[in-house]
Amino acid sequence: MIFYGYHGVLEAERTLGQRFIVDVSMDLDLEPAGRSDTLDLTVNYALVYDLVREVVTGPPRQLIEAVAEEIAERILAEHRQIDNVRVRIRKPEVPIPGSVLGSSEVRIERARATHGVVDRERQRLEGPS
Repeated sequence: MIFYGYHGVLEAERTLGQRFIVDVSMDLDLEPAGRSDTLDLTVNYALVYDLVREVVTGPPRQLIEAVAEEIAERILAEHRQIDNVRVRIRKPEVPIPGSVLGSSEVRIERARATHGVVDRERQRLEGPS
């Protein structure tokens, strides 16, 4: 998913905005929906898309970590059938003067069973591809 948002530490990022690329993956039992072909027994992807769009295009945050955290928390809160969620947010244009970075990104994973305890977190800076 690609959205335009106003997140960042620099004032220019919060004024001019930039693109954010978001990937979300969720773990849940798909067997009941698969056997019955019933949308109510799974996650409606359109609702998840709307939630992600609302967060990314919403009020500016300084850190993409905060954006990822809000997405994960809301997905788990609004979709009780999801056991685990992974959120990756990439900022393709990194506004660091003199940098050769192609992008920066964060990845978080949150599990319902651990009540928000981090199972894995990754922060990565990528050079040009």
